[in-house]
Amino acid sequence: MDQKIKNPSRKKFLLWGASILSSITVLKFVTVGKKKKSETVKMLTQDGTLVEVSIAALSAKKKKITNAELQNWIER
Repeated sequence: MDQKIKNPSRKKFLLWGASILSSITVLKFVTVGKKKKSETVKMLTQDGTLVEVSIAALSAKKKKITNAELQNWIER
């Protein structure tokens, strides 16, 4: 019968709530910096749709196409 019921005070509740919210926001900023960015290039296909292609999938040889190749590339 000697049990004491401890009621948390409002100040302690607000302090704990503020500390939890601040720790969550700090964790968000720490984890955002660790995300690995995948390097992609946006390109158009022959039918006109936009796709993202990984740079690793592209060949290292970069050759400029001729005007005739460019005109034949577009489907009519």
